[in-house]
Amino acid sequence: MKSVELFTGAGGLAIGTAMAGFHHLALVERDKHSCHTIRSNQQRGISLLKDWYVHHMDVADFDYSIINEEVDLLAGGPPCQPFSIGGKHGAYLDKRDMFPHFFQAVRSLRPKAFLIENVRGLLRQNFINYFQYINLQLTHPELQPKSDESWTDHLVRLEHHHHSSIKSDFEYRVTFKLINAADYGVPQRRERVFIVGFRSDLNPNWCFPEPTHTEEALFWLKWVTGDYWERHGICNTERPQIPAKQLAQLQRNGPNLLGSMTLPWLTVRDTIADLPEPKSDDMAKKIPNRVYIPGARSYPGHTGSPLDEPAKTLKAGVHGVPGGENMLALSDGKVRYFTVREAARLQTFPDDYYFPCTWGESMRQIGNAVPVSLAYILASSIRDHLQKLTPSRKIVSTV
Repeated sequence: MKSVELFTGAGGLAIGTAMAGFHHLALVERDKHSCHTIRSNQQRGISLLKDWYVHHMDVADFDYSIINEEVDLLAGGPPCQPFSIGGKHGAYLDKRDMFPHFFQAVRSLRPKAFLIENVRGLLRQNFINYFQYINLQLTHPELQPKSDESWTDHLVRLEHHHHSSIKSDFEYRVTFKLINAADYGVPQRRERVFIVGFRSDLNPNWCFPEPTHTEEALFWLKWVTGDYWERHGICNTERPQIPAKQLAQLQRNGPNLLGSMTLPWLTVRDTIADLPEPKSDDMAKKIPNRVYIPGARSYPGHTGSPLDEPAKTLKAGVHGVPGGENMLALSDGKVRYFTVREAARLQTFPDDYYFPCTWGESMRQIGNAVPVSLAYILASSIRDHLQKLTPSRKIVSTV
């Protein structure tokens, strides 16, 4: 299946969709450092990236007429800063709002499906009308704004059209969901909005995949069976005391927890336990991106990620937050920065995927990325549904 990706960044979403069996006809990214990261990995011989063609340019300047094949999936994460809780909340007034360019891409390429990722701030109450506008414009991409028309006036027209009996040959069935990546096996509490649309003429009937991992299952393995601690070789005397809140939950709901068992949330310890300490010995130096960065400190609101929980949301550090939550909270009360390799694992990048830039720039790219494994799960579900709608297009994933 063929795909086009906009706002590619360092490639998290692109890797996941490629693993699911999509062949990228084009990837568009304006940031030179992110393009350098992808090209560096191509030069390193990462087979999944060998035929990627990255267009280093602004999406607004991309010529869609060069895509001369049918596009099965259009994917991308428009810049989140206009809607981020940590940003300036400018939304449509922020020149970085690139949703209108995604609308244009949909109109130009007419993909069978599209996948969009953005921050949960997009669902904030003060953005609710604009979010409705985004969904309706994606539903009816041919109903374009007039040259002198504000988005609010355009929204009125879209709503009128949507509730009328008028049907177009070019519409999409659009659905969205706020997803916590931890619920899908990513070792990180990371809530993001995903918007998925299928072209209406395909008669789609798609829904988001069900979560596979739960906090309750992790709770059970820690505080009921103890299997979590045993698996990591942590003896009884070294195990933390069960927090009072969780003890009360266990006393109240203990008998019911087993009935809801799924796979457990993955923790930071699960993810990085096999890596040597970054400043311990020469072994750490042999692992790509395993460089110790000094200077981490804890302050109100930024206390690091506990070792035995999913990490807090990795941040790009562009909102005036030095280091963001890109720190590990150690059992002795100290904190240290995650190394680039650790952060990449928390975002489920493959271990052979190298970040050639400085620590700060690499962490920005990682913090902005879609977790690879989550991208794979969503893209695989979209691929499977497209195959049901067009059964002659049988694709096998690379995983």
